Amino acid sequence: MPRVAASTAPATQPPSLPGLDPAWSRLVTVPTWSAGRTGPTPQVPERRASGGPAVPVGRGTDRAARTWHLLDTAGSLAALGVEPVGTILCVHGNPTWSYLWRSVLRTSLEVARSGGPAWRVVAVDQLDMGFSERTGIERGLAQRVADLGALTDELGLEGPVVTLGHDWGGVVSLGWAVDHPDVLAGVMTCNTAVYQPDDAPIPAPLRLALRPELLGRATVLTPAFLETTLGIAHPKLDRAVANGYRAPYRGAARRGGIGGFVADIPVDHRHRSAPELDRIAAGVAALDVPALLVWGPRDPVFLERYLDDLSERLPHADVHRFEGAGHLLPDDADVAGTVFDWLGDRLPEGHVPAGDDPRLPADDHEADATATTDATATTEPRRPLGAALEDLRDSDEPALVEMAAAGGPRTISWRLLARRVDEMAAGLDDLGVRSGDRVSLLVTPGADLTAVLYACVRIGAVVVVADAGLGLRGLTRAVRGARPDWIIGALPGLGAARALGWPGRRIATVQLPAPARRALRVEHTLVDVARRGARRLTHSSALPAVPLSDTPAAILFTSGSTGPAKGVVYTHGQLGAVRDVLAAQYDIGVGTGLVAGFAPFALLGPALGARSVAPDMDVTAPRTLTARAVAASVAAADATVVFLSPAALANVVATASELDAADHAALARVRLFLSAGAPVSAALLTAATELMPNASAHTPYGMTEGLLMTDVDLDGVRSAAASDDEGICVGLPAADVRVRIAPLDASGTATGALTDAPGVTGEIVVAAPHVRDRYDRLWRTNRASRLGVEDPRGHRTGDVGHLDASGRLWVEGRMQHVLTTPDGVVTPVGPEQRIEGVPGVGRAGVVGIGPRGTQQVVAVVERSGDGSRSRRPPRRPALADPSLAAAVRAAAGLPLAAVLTVPVLPTDIRHNSKVDRTRLSRWATAVLSGGRMVRP
Repeated sequence: MPRVAASTAPATQPPSLPGLDPAWSRLVTVPTWSAGRTGPTPQVPERRASGGPAVPVGRGTDRAARTWHLLDTAGSLAALGVEPVGTILCVHGNPTWSYLWRSVLRTSLEVARSGGPAWRVVAVDQLDMGFSERTGIERGLAQRVADLGALTDELGLEGPVVTLGHDWGGVVSLGWAVDHPDVLAGVMTCNTAVYQPDDAPIPAPLRLALRPELLGRATVLTPAFLETTLGIAHPKLDRAVANGYRAPYRGAARRGGIGGFVADIPVDHRHRSAPELDRIAAGVAALDVPALLVWGPRDPVFLERYLDDLSERLPHADVHRFEGAGHLLPDDADVAGTVFDWLGDRLPEGHVPAGDDPRLPADDHEADATATTDATATTEPRRPLGAALEDLRDSDEPALVEMAAAGGPRTISWRLLARRVDEMAAGLDDLGVRSGDRVSLLVTPGADLTAVLYACVRIGAVVVVADAGLGLRGLTRAVRGARPDWIIGALPGLGAARALGWPGRRIATVQLPAPARRALRVEHTLVDVARRGARRLTHSSALPAVPLSDTPAAILFTSGSTGPAKGVVYTHGQLGAVRDVLAAQYDIGVGTGLVAGFAPFALLGPALGARSVAPDMDVTAPRTLTARAVAASVAAADATVVFLSPAALANVVATASELDAADHAALARVRLFLSAGAPVSAALLTAATELMPNASAHTPYGMTEGLLMTDVDLDGVRSAAASDDEGICVGLPAADVRVRIAPLDASGTATGALTDAPGVTGEIVVAAPHVRDRYDRLWRTNRASRLGVEDPRGHRTGDVGHLDASGRLWVEGRMQHVLTTPDGVVTPVGPEQRIEGVPGVGRAGVVGIGPRGTQQVVAVVERSGDGSRSRRPPRRPALADPSLAAAVRAAAGLPLAAVLTVPVLPTDIRHNSKVDRTRLSRWATAVLSGGRMVRP
């Protein structure tokens, strides 16, 4: 460290800064303190500061009187006349200061004013940081933990205390927590770490900063380290806020603590602070208080391996990953709101409720999937997911047909599939894949995916399925978020995994040359795994015990059409319940031939005992499925049931002219076809019925969190068209499903008590045995999805709609797309449907622009055209011509600020059919604010 690091300066008050109430700011002097007040002082070596004398760095070595600056809401709470239920002790990291926690202080007072629990917040500036005293002494980790203990002794914090730390402040706060079990009520952290493995290098930005020739220059002599930290905020910090972070560090003499903090990072076990870090890490694993771990995955320094380590040390902790957020998490995301939601749930009165065990999992995922709910009274254990496969293991009848296999269609019998599943299961177990291990499957639907999925389920591994339709960026977020232990993939998936640094040991679906295996870090192939399993089964037929019904079986990722894709956790019992509701609703079982143009149902075929066929199509682009491909699939599997996404069905209808007599004869054998994933019009269902004249057309309603909630057939869709109800009728609840509505208030928020009364518009809430268990590492999302829902298997869908007098459900859009205008709340689907009835209009999107409560409504439409030069669809977006605009306004039934036309409306990735209203709203806002008229 340069000698400038030894500068001294007194503590001072901060200047006026945005978001900082001067009433919170105070200086506290800790007089000379003794070791007895903060625990024993271990013997650790001295370290010589660069260019200076030897500096003792033992724990609590510097016991001189020191003055701290801190932010404290005690005075503000007293002014409100409320007594705090406890204290939140906030500790910043490097190179921030207590300013980092301003939203936590503000939110704490807002909660107290509204009658909620009054938590006192104390946010410290660590010594040599922020506006605290510059001591001129290098402070190691042990010293900083002891410093904090001396300060809290001086403040007289008697508990209950919940710690909240970020960056290296997280480590210091956890060290304090370990040392103060008598007053500790809980711990909370943001992007921190308590362990640095010797076999993994510290992150690259820190390696660079620690280089001797750069350390002092980058951290002290210049503000480079500080500016880099501010520059990685997501989104970019407001200039005034960034200046707030810079305020205490203007000038090299004020930045010595920044350099000292960086130098104190334990890069390996020989570092002076490594013993203290090891002590804290061991102590954290012994904590038995509630814990919350919040994380910004875009942090280039605190990588997710550190979150994994903390999760293992605190297995009872609640975890929430703010997708898209980075290192400055309290500025990037609503950490404050999450903190007080969590405290309200876990510590409503400032302490652990009597009789509660804080080590119990906190997301309700300990509840058995067969628990009784309002929707069902069954308590019998369900058949294992692979029971039908076991029953049919001696059958030579077809189980799977792959239409796109090299050399033509490939048929796999039940006997061969069962044997391959056994071999894969034994081989994976022999490789060391254990119950609870996460296995990411980057394999296209077909025999390989089916065999390895059922093998993983058999041995208790948790399969991670993220649709390739998410795109490379979305797939990367999904795989990294799930943190798989293993990746099984084809060449494209393995290449992406290697290039983008996805975690997990690799198994390839195909044989690869040795150089390619090394380059992709492939350890095994599925052929190797199957051979290994076959050898093992030759000597012993033993496989691990069949997993219990309440253990996790799969993590299925949502489509990402309404935000970052979320990992949805299903237990074995819940997947069995999905199988059972499909079988009961559609009479699918042993002997049924099923064409599955939608991956989840292709994978459920063997569980149903159904003969499944994967049609020749690009699964990442549903619109690539043709009518001839469907007909060929039906003929190959003698199928009587067809399941297609709406986008796939639309292209099947569009290519119907290519069918010949044999194709029509094959399609005439279909008794049932289903299309789900997005709204399906009566016209599209009618056109599909003309291709499959003996089939009953159904459009189920569901989501990744519950694959079948309601169902309606074509007759139901037609009768709904004559109704005055607005929205899309998705029919009556399926067996054992209960549907209720959380009414909207004037602000468009679903706040009312759940009801099944007809005509009440609000958020759709479902409950059923086959609803998902939880979201993976998304505590806040999981909480929101169950808020006010008593049923253990209940779920707030995020869709908005209503029930009619017959009990049918009508969907009116998504909650985030509800418009709040000066005239009241508007749901988008009804106006869109009316606009789509205007001649010359194809699809329509209705969105709001402007602040909530005063939003203006904008309609964006596709022109359908009629082939003439004057009525061809436009190639560029534009304001609608006066005649079209007038017709759209007349049909909409509500005031429109503008009518815009586009060649194609943006849609979601997976289904290629849901209009992306969020993107459309951003585009309309930009265009109507004077931006360029580009495509949305």
